[in-house]
Amino acid sequence: MSGWQFACAVALLAGGTYAIRLAGVALRARNSVSPGVEALLERSTMVLLIAVGLTGTLFEGTDFAGPARPIGVAAGAVAAWLRAPLVVVIVAAAASTALLRVVGVP
Repeated sequence: MSGWQFACAVALLAGGTYAIRLAGVALRARNSVSPGVEALLERSTMVLLIAVGLTGTLFEGTDFAGPARPIGVAAGAVAAWLRAPLVVVIVAAAASTALLRVVGVP
C-alpha cells in the first residue's frame, strides 16, 4: 500500500466516523427510546468495554499473556479503586508488571 492509498483510507475512515457520530446526534434529537432500552444500551456498552479490556489483558495474539500482565492490570485497578490519579494508576500497573517480569514471571 502506497502512502497516498494509506492517507486516502485514513481520510475515508475519519469521514465515515464523523458522519456516523453526526447522524447519531441528529437522530437522537428526533427519536426517543424507552428508559428500559436506554438502560440496556448503557449496560451493553459496559459489557463490550469490559470484554475488550479482558481480551487485551489475558491474551497476546492467540496465546495466554502470562500471569504478569493480569496481575499488573489488577494492581492498576486497585489503584483506580482507591481513587489514585491516572498517572499513579498507570505507573502502578506498569511497574508491577515490569517487576514481575524482572523476577522471572512470564
